Amino acid sequence: MANKSTIRKQVLHQRKFLSDDEFLALNQLLLAQFKTLDFSEIASIHVFLPIVKKREPDTFLLIDWLEKNHPEINIIIPKSDFENHSLTHHLYIGRENLEVNEYHIPEPKQEKVYLGNIDMVLVPLLAFDKRGYRVGYGKGFYDRFLSGIKTKKVGISFFGPIDEIIDVHLNDIRLDVCITPDQIYRFGHST
Repeated sequence: MANKSTIRKQVLHQRKFLSDDEFLALNQLLLAQFKTLDFSEIASIHVFLPIVKKREPDTFLLIDWLEKNHPEINIIIPKSDFENHSLTHHLYIGRENLEVNEYHIPEPKQEKVYLGNIDMVLVPLLAFDKRGYRVGYGKGFYDRFLSGIKTKKVGISFFGPIDEIIDVHLNDIRLDVCITPDQIYRFGHST
């Protein structure tokens, strides 16, 4: 058991010291697990784009696989508003339409906002616990976003669950599923 601040420091340190080979291997294992999900009822997937500097999972591998194997699925990507800690959502139309913001996050250049339903959200995280709660970077972007929609919430993590995050708040949104390189964890609450 640990609090979010301690967990954040530990996992950022863990990620930083992954070798390039370990990092590449973990990303390939995440992709292999991702491929096993059921996409039959999914028309749109919201995918966070990785902050390379923080060694986040390479979701471009997932996007490339989706485009090749499920071209019927709309891929939605976020753009962050750091003044009010909210996200806008945009159709992914290729890497050439991305730019990196001042926080090193790839974001869409186009301003047209996607307003349709989102069937699945890939949620960034640093760690998650056995109940499906997650530790992010602490700004609440995804908790705000997820509190307003009915969607399947899928975390992506290089590491397995910790026992318990002790400082969970009322507005923290639980994951439905979390993909790790070794397995997929499913949490027993309804969406």
